[in-house]
Amino acid sequence: MKIRHVKAVAVFGIVLVALTGARGSGGGSCGGSSSGSNSSSSGGSHDNDSDTTTSGGSTGSVTGGSSANKALRDVTIDSCGLDASGKNLTAKITVNNSDSLAYSYDVNLEFKGDLGDTTVTKATARIDDLQVAAGSSAKGEATTAYPGSGNGSEYKKCEVVSASRTAS
Repeated sequence: MKIRHVKAVAVFGIVLVALTGARGSGGGSCGGSSSGSNSSSSGGSHDNDSDTTTSGGSTGSVTGGSSANKALRDVTIDSCGLDASGKNLTAKITVNNSDSLAYSYDVNLEFKGDLGDTTVTKATARIDDLQVAAGSSAKGEATTAYPGSGNGSEYKKCEVVSASRTAS
């Protein structure tokens, strides 16, 4: 990707975060490696009454706002990095459902290098159909193959790029 495209994407991301008030819980550091199993959920069905959001991501969690942002705000990244095998990038998340209905969550994450670093290949991972009971929280793990050949240190952060929930 050309540097002008990277700059345009960076500016768009900053504007998006500024306009949305940095809603969402998106970012986590990929500073270290984490151990765990290579598990992620997949599959499932959706109906038309899900809350879907997309964001450039930020650190922490934010409350309030429109219902379109609820799924994204419910997700917090606990850790991310290269797993113990050195073959997979893994993000561990917690989804906190404070509503009175149970939901099934779909979460898309992206592993990135430093802002403007065009040498790092973006990697994506997904968790599908993470069931979270009303007034409860659940943990999930998204895993994707490590596209590099080093120790994973080029991945500086991971962020939630989209999240949706469907009443279950």
